[in-house]
Amino acid sequence: MAVWFLILLGIITYFMVQRSVGNITRTPVWLLWLVLMMPTFLWMGWTLMHGTKQPLPPSLVIWPLIICPLLYWVLFHWGRQLPKNKHGEAQVPKSVASQQGNLEPLPTLRPLDNSEEAQLRNCFPWSVYYVQNIEYRPQAVICRGQLRAKPTEAYQKIKANVEAKFGDRFLLIFQEDSDGKPLFVLVPNTQVAKANERLTRPGLALLLLLTTLITTTLVGVRINGVVPTIAAIQSHPAILLQGLPYALTLIFILGIHELGHYIVARYYKIRSTLPYFIPVPFFLGTFGAFIQMRSPVPHRKALFDVSIAGPIAGFVATLPLLIWGLAHSQVVPLPSGEKTGLLNPDALNPKYSILLAIFSKLALGSQLTPQSAIDLHPVAVAACLGLIVTALNLMPVGQLDGGHIIHAMFGQRSAAIVGQVSRLLLLLLSFVQPGFLLWAIILFFIPLIDEPTLNDVTELDNKRDIWGLLAMGLLVSIILPVPQAIASLLQM
Repeated sequence: MAVWFLILLGIITYFMVQRSVGNITRTPVWLLWLVLMMPTFLWMGWTLMHGTKQPLPPSLVIWPLIICPLLYWVLFHWGRQLPKNKHGEAQVPKSVASQQGNLEPLPTLRPLDNSEEAQLRNCFPWSVYYVQNIEYRPQAVICRGQLRAKPTEAYQKIKANVEAKFGDRFLLIFQEDSDGKPLFVLVPNTQVAKANERLTRPGLALLLLLTTLITTTLVGVRINGVVPTIAAIQSHPAILLQGLPYALTLIFILGIHELGHYIVARYYKIRSTLPYFIPVPFFLGTFGAFIQMRSPVPHRKALFDVSIAGPIAGFVATLPLLIWGLAHSQVVPLPSGEKTGLLNPDALNPKYSILLAIFSKLALGSQLTPQSAIDLHPVAVAACLGLIVTALNLMPVGQLDGGHIIHAMFGQRSAAIVGQVSRLLLLLLSFVQPGFLLWAIILFFIPLIDEPTLNDVTELDNKRDIWGLLAMGLLVSIILPVPQAIASLLQM
C-alpha cells in the first residue's frame, strides 16, 4: 500500500509541478519534482530500512523540510529569467500564453507592416488611451501610453476597435507593468481554432464519479470499524451500506464545490470542462475534484465570482450536513494527551476550530464540556473534511481559490505579497495546529503569481470586496483554534 501511495503521490506531484511552473521557468520539471519529493523518499527509505516501530530521527524530519524548499526556490528562480530575442530584449513572459487556456507557447506573431501599424494606432482614441510607443516581441505587440478614461471604458472601446480592424486575429490583454502603468498587449488568438474542441466528456466524468463512489464507500466502511476485504464483502455485502453515508456526503460536498465554479464559469462564457473526481483506494477515498478552464477569464470581476463560487457553494452544502452529523455523533471523554488541532474522528477535540466549536455546541448543547470529545458520525466526518477543503481552497496563495480572490480584490502584485505573508503565517500556525504542517509546506511550492485576466486593471465594486473579506473571515474561523474567551463563553 505504501509503495502504491508513493507512486500515486509522485505522479500527482509531477503533474502539479508541470502545470504550475513548467512554463515560467527553464529549470527542468524533473529536477524540481525530485527536490519536491526528496523528503518523502528519505522518510520512506528510513521506514523500509528500520520498520514502522522505530520513529524518524528529528534531524531527518527537520532538515529536509528546510533544505528542500530553499533548494526548490533557488532552482525555480535560477531558471526564471526571461529568454532574450535577437535584439537582446526580454520576450513576453510565458504566463501570457496561459491566457489562451492552455500551457502551450504562443505561436510566433507576424510583424505588422506600416499600414497595419497605422490601423492599430487608430484603435486607440487619444481621449481614451494615448499611445506613446509600440513594441514588437516574437509573440506579442505591446502598446504603452497614458490611460485617459476609466479602465472598463477604455478596454471595451479599444477591444471593439481592434476587432473591427483586425477581426479575430488578436486577443487583447489589459495589464499593468512593473511600474503600475496600464498597457495593452496583443497576442495571437488561438481560441478560434479551438472553438469546436470537445470539452465536456460526460462518459469520463460519470466513470470517475462511480469509481470515486466505490473508493469512498470502502473508506466509509473502514470508518465504521470494518475491514472491507473481498471475503468480508462476499460474506456480508450489506456492510457496503455502512460506507454510503460517508461516501455520499463527501461526494456531494466536493461536487457542489466544483459545480459552483462550473456554473459561474459558464455564466461568463468561459469554456470549462465538467467536474472530474479523483478516486484513490486509500486515504479519504478521493483526492477531490476539479474543473479546467480552457479560455481566458475576461476581467477581475469574473475571476472573483468564479473563484468564490466554489468555496461558498461547498460551505453552504456542508453546513446542514455538519449540524446533522454532529447531532448524531457521540460525546466521549477527551483522551489524555489529546493535542488540539488533530482531526481524530473517534475522539475529535472541537476546540481545534472556532467554527467547528460553535456548531458542535449548537448541535450537542450541554453534553459538550471542556473535558469532552466527539466520536463523529460518518456524515460528520465527511462534513468536517468539507470544512477543511473549503479552508484549504480559500488560502490566499497563487492559483488556489483564495489566491484568485485576493488577486481580483487587490491586483496581481498585491496578491503575491499577501500570499507570501499567508504562507509564513500558516507555517507559524502549524506549530500550534500540527495538522497544518504538511499543507504549510505544500504552499511554499505553489507559485505566488497566478495568470492575469484579459482586463486585469478594472477593480472590483464594494459588494464584491465585502464578500471577499467575508471569505477570508470564514478561512480564519475554520483554521484558528478557539480562544479562551470564546471557549469560556461556549462553556467548552
